[in-house]
Parts: sequence; structure tokens; C-alpha cells
Amino acid sequence: MIKVGILGAAGYTGGELIRLLLNHPEAEIAFANSESNAGNMVSDVHEGLIGETELKFTDEMPFDKVDVVFFCFGHGKSEQFLKEHTIPDNVKIIDLAQDFRIKGDHDYVYGLPEINKADIMKAKHVANPGCFATCIQAALLPAAHLNILKEDVSVNAITGSTGAGQKPAATTHFSWRMGNMSIYKPFQHQHIAEIRQSLRQVQGYLEADIDFIPYRGDFARGIFCTAVIRTKAPIEDIVQTYKDFYRDAAFTHYSDKPLDLKQVVNTNKALVHCEKFGDKLLVTSCIDNLLKGAVGQAVQNMNLMFGIDETAGLRLKASAF
Repeated sequence: MIKVGILGAAGYTGGELIRLLLNHPEAEIAFANSESNAGNMVSDVHEGLIGETELKFTDEMPFDKVDVVFFCFGHGKSEQFLKEHTIPDNVKIIDLAQDFRIKGDHDYVYGLPEINKADIMKAKHVANPGCFATCIQAALLPAAHLNILKEDVSVNAITGSTGAGQKPAATTHFSWRMGNMSIYKPFQHQHIAEIRQSLRQVQGYLEADIDFIPYRGDFARGIFCTAVIRTKAPIEDIVQTYKDFYRDAAFTHYSDKPLDLKQVVNTNKALVHCEKFGDKLLVTSCIDNLLKGAVGQAVQNMNLMFGIDETAGLRLKASAF
């Protein structure tokens, strides 16, 4: 069994990770760290787990008892944590924050299995992709492979309220979000950098801008993305490229039919669909922001890092109605 430690276990991603690992056939939670909830039952905070576990939060971090540790911190905290704490060399790290996603003076592999599977399998440290980044890359990577990202790409994507974290804030409060919609960080979202990094990796270059407008949705889970690419490539060639690109992907699939968000919520799937309107290619993609956009993909990466079935613990069914 893979022994797992979780840091930042009381938030939305921590709760989802615990839910997955409790049902994982080859993993066992050694500790779930939360200083503010130390001594409390996990199911008192993550109430969907009532009856499934007697696990308690701890303020201890027994790294000598684990094979892998998940960082479920807020952005910017992982790098600082590693400056203040020592994790044994034999313990693998999967960081869900953005601290190590951009290549630099570190050994973290960008954990997008659709393009980096071989490197993830050999990695000691993995930087899990962002939620918007995962959904948008699912839409654009095959186009990069086809070498058609030559002009600016227009991207709109709407995310559920869980993408903003568990701590209440002005833009996540139920009475504000319900029946409402708004944009934030237009053209400046922090995930653009990692998206561009992956597109350059696949296409070999990227001079075009990714004009990304993020939306806040009035639902809890999921991301729905539309991207518009200008190209004269025939739709038949584009669709075949998308199908070939994702043929061996464990969770990313091309759909011949238009997408619905409900097809992916509560799953680790990413779905993609293409339509052509003159010289405009419309690509639609969707994921669950907490699963394929966060801890589902993190568990997928753990599976790859430990050489077990990539889909272990992730055979989840969408709620279609």
C-alpha cells in the first residue's frame, strides 16, 4: 500500500483527496494535517465522509511514515513551506499549488499526463496543473500538435464556486453568487503562463496570445470552456487529430456530440468537442474543477509515479440527471 500524507487537508481539495484515497485500492492515508482542526474528526469538517472514516486531523507531520505527500496549500505557500521544513529524499511530493508549475530552478515535472506521462512516471516531485489550465489545455493541445495556433486565440471559461476555495469571501458567498455571473482577472489569469508553456512544448513555438476571460458561475463544481481558433484546416483533419491525440489518454476523450457540464462533474474526465464555422474553429471542453482540475489529476499522477494502474481509485461516474 502507498502511504499518503496530506497537508492542508481541511479545504475543498483536501476533502476531495481524502474521499478518493479512502476508496483507493492501493493507497492508505497515514495522516491528514490541519493545524486549525487538529484533533477533530475529518467527517466533522468534510461531512460527506460521515460513516466512511474515523480519521482525525493532526497538527503533526510524520514524513518518515509516508511514501508521498500532497500539498493542498494556497498558492505561494508550498515554496515557503519547503524552506522551513525538511521532507526526506525518499518521499515523493505532489504540489497542487502553482509554485512549481513553470520550469525553473527546480526538479518538479508539470503533471499533465496527456503530454508528460513518461516524465511523471520517473518523477520524484510533480507540480499539479491548475484547473482552468487543465480544461483549456485539453481544448488547445491537439490544435498545437496540428500547428494551427498562429493567430490569437479567444478563450472563455466559467468555473464553479468551489474553485475559489472553502474560506468564505465576498465573491463566493451564496447570496452573492446565486443567480449571478461576473468575470475576474481578464487577460491576466495566473494559469495563462502554464498554458503557454505546454502549447510551446507541443507546437514548438507560440507567438499568438491566449486571450482568456474567466467567469464565476453560480454552480458549485465544474469548468466549461470555449476556445475560438482561426484556421483554414478542414474540420475532418482537425477532428481526426483530436481523436488521435487523445486515443491513449486515460481520462481525456473526444466527443462527436456537443458537451454538457454534467457529463464530467464528479469524474476525472476531460471531454472535448470541435465545430467549424467558416475559418473559425470552435473547441469546447469541460472538466470537474476539483477532480481532473485538482485532486483527481493529482491521484492520477500518484498512480503513474508509483507504477500502478493509472485509473486506480478514479473510476467515478458522472451524475447525468
